[in-house]
Amino acid sequence: MKDNKKVTAAIAAVTHYMRMEEEAVLMQQTAMGGMPQVLSSVSAPAARISPWSMNGRQTQMQMRNLMQMRTFI
Repeated sequence: MKDNKKVTAAIAAVTHYMRMEEEAVLMQQTAMGGMPQVLSSVSAPAARISPWSMNGRQTQMQMRNLMQMRTFI
């Protein structure tokens, strides 16, 4: 019974982590205007950098870093 609880907890943790990663990708796509990312060798023209979007990206990176260090509960 004890092992079953550990396995269940591990599966729940992995599922939660995967869901958080999917939400982060969706948030990034939404922040970019919902455009799909296309990999190409041709560089896109330089876009204006908005301080608001830069702050949002930095906040997302900081939150992910805190989660990776397991300081965010």
